[in-house]
Amino acid sequence: MLYRMAGYCRLSKEDGENRISESIENQKKLILEYVDKAGDMQLVRMYVDDGYSGLYFSNRPQFQQMMADIYKGEIQGVITKDISRLGREHIETGNYIERVFPSLGIRYVAILDGVDSLILLIIFLESHLPSATK
Repeated sequence: MLYRMAGYCRLSKEDGENRISESIENQKKLILEYVDKAGDMQLVRMYVDDGYSGLYFSNRPQFQQMMADIYKGEIQGVITKDISRLGREHIETGNYIERVFPSLGIRYVAILDGVDSLILLIIFLESHLPSATK
């Protein structure tokens, strides 16, 4: 299966001193390279919220557009450089990763954090399904 992925990049004004290492261009490059190597992903669109805080989801126009496209069925997965690019408020970010995305069948990948919800699902299923060898 080829997953239709959305790349999501965010950089807030508060990131200040990390601006070079966290730049939007660096995030885009990392995402493009990852998708090219993955083999089971197609990058459909890149969504960029430059200058928006990671504490709030409702005030980010490109995040909201991405969610609208997910609800329309245009996107099957979201890929970010790391979890902090998705959001910095742990409870709400966790809500998206653990509840919202899974309930919509959305694959989530945070490259530098080693998170891929598809792999986590496979591990979960393998550990909970009866084995033919038992």
